[in-house]
Amino acid sequence: MSTQALRLFIAVELTPDLRQAIGRVQAELQGQLAPRVVRWTHPDGIHLTLKFLGDTPPEQTPAIAQAMRMAAASFEPFTLVVAGLGSFPNPRQPRVVWVGVPAVPKALAGVQRALDLHLAGLDYPRETRPFNPHLTLGRVNDRATLAERQTLAALLSRTQIAELGSLPVQEIVLFRSELRPAGAVYSVQARAPLSNRP
Repeated sequence: MSTQALRLFIAVELTPDLRQAIGRVQAELQGQLAPRVVRWTHPDGIHLTLKFLGDTPPEQTPAIAQAMRMAAASFEPFTLVVAGLGSFPNPRQPRVVWVGVPAVPKALAGVQRALDLHLAGLDYPRETRPFNPHLTLGRVNDRATLAERQTLAALLSRTQIAELGSLPVQEIVLFRSELRPAGAVYSVQARAPLSNRP
């Protein structure tokens, strides 16, 4: 892969209000944990990822944008609700902390499947795991002790996150992620509207 490869992913962009609500949840959790147990994601860098593409030659971007437009064109705009707290791989051994989409709209699952199908034609492997839409709040630090991990697991099990907000989805977005010392910087490479109007 050339050094000019772009690290790309396709996602739904969050609203400012939803980012603020997520930031409040992060602060509430952070205040109950020892420092550095979790590496918190900056709210501006949180997206609802539909497909991670990884290192991609820049010349492939137009074909990816076209695949996105084809996938999005079959769906009407919709709204999803963000609520609930969870972790991967499981609640007892959290490595990734997230808030979720408890009721996945058919259109969201449909857009994700359509993207997977259209991008397979560009040699991007189809997803083998079930689609589990989520917004990553943070990742557990590799240096966290067993006791700190157990404290986090207990905190997650007793913390109830009600509805944080609704997210109107009118388009999907191709993002570039640039990894820098201060954290990742994201830039929009292409947008594809959900254009199937009733």
